[in-house]
Amino acid sequence: MTPIKPAPPEVDDDLVEAFLTASRALVGVAVRSLAAEAPDITLPQHRALVLLASRGPQRMADLATLLGVNSSTATRHCDRLQRRALISRDRSPDDGRAVQVSLTEAGHRLVRQVTQARRTEISQILQAMPRGSGRQLLTALRSFAEAAGEVPEQHWSLGWGTVPAGEAGDGR
Repeated sequence: MTPIKPAPPEVDDDLVEAFLTASRALVGVAVRSLAAEAPDITLPQHRALVLLASRGPQRMADLATLLGVNSSTATRHCDRLQRRALISRDRSPDDGRAVQVSLTEAGHRLVRQVTQARRTEISQILQAMPRGSGRQLLTALRSFAEAAGEVPEQHWSLGWGTVPAGEAGDGR
């Protein structure tokens, strides 16, 4: 077992703790929305769907890297998603030896449904927060998401296209 490394000293422990607490709340929202809309899909499988929605078709090896898992784990996720007709697999147009994974229309629809359920619950949580805290929170969360390499949702969920791998960190 790899020992856990302490946070760098320049990071405020209270800030780290606040993000840990917020992340637990957000994981709860994710679990509830997924259970309501797609109870047979796991969080890691949903993450694969979201990555495909946000970044477009991916080679299986690249999807595994994005998921932070080995290729056999990514393949098992994709096997299950393909059986549910949420993804398709084809030979890569650039490399006939590689498999490219894409969302089907049913996969796109599921991502939209789960995202809408999450959006509804998050909106309710935000409405319960004190007035005036939204602008600071918006700036902090955008910075956090950009540092984590997340593609801003409006870039892909509203049909603005996808961002190729390696270009997602610009936050625009």
